Amino acid sequence: MNIQRPTSPQPIPDNAKLVFKGQLFDVYQWEQELFDGSKKIFEKIKRPDTVVVFPVLADGSILLTKQSQPGREAFVDGAGGRVDEGEDPLQAAKRELLEETGYEAKEYVLWKAIHPTAKIEWVVYVFIAKDCTKSKEKNLEGGEKVDLMPVTFQEFLEQSKNEHFRAREVVPDLLEAYYDEGKKEELKKIFY
Repeated sequence: MNIQRPTSPQPIPDNAKLVFKGQLFDVYQWEQELFDGSKKIFEKIKRPDTVVVFPVLADGSILLTKQSQPGREAFVDGAGGRVDEGEDPLQAAKRELLEETGYEAKEYVLWKAIHPTAKIEWVVYVFIAKDCTKSKEKNLEGGEKVDLMPVTFQEFLEQSKNEHFRAREVVPDLLEAYYDEGKKEELKKIFY
């Protein structure tokens, strides 16, 4: 699968300078000419891209995760995490699915790839993992607690109204499918 990274709506210009290199975020600054001819310092942060995977099990259920991490409220999401350096998004999706759930899939479909915000250089790749089977136990990082939540397709759509559902990139699609039968059938075709 050849996955093209979408172009940022506000790319970091070539003349930008790295002014802070962090564990997760890097900060870039550059001088920008304004419409009135004056100049101002602009900045943007950059972070590693991430993946979210929604696994579909043999019985048709979609496997969500209920996750806890230090210093934040518990949330519901697909399996997922950072794309490591040297990895492509599909490799990261396969790794994260296996680590957080213990499942592997026979087929991966890229549902969408989006920049969630213009001020951060960051892409979220959302995958559907089809024909999943359990192959081993979860292999979680020390800062993760992950409980598996198999849900029906309808229950998956209802997550769009859950304030603790973290996969905000798919909420508009889920809401459309929840309220529009035609959109629901279109989304089912993608998943099944």
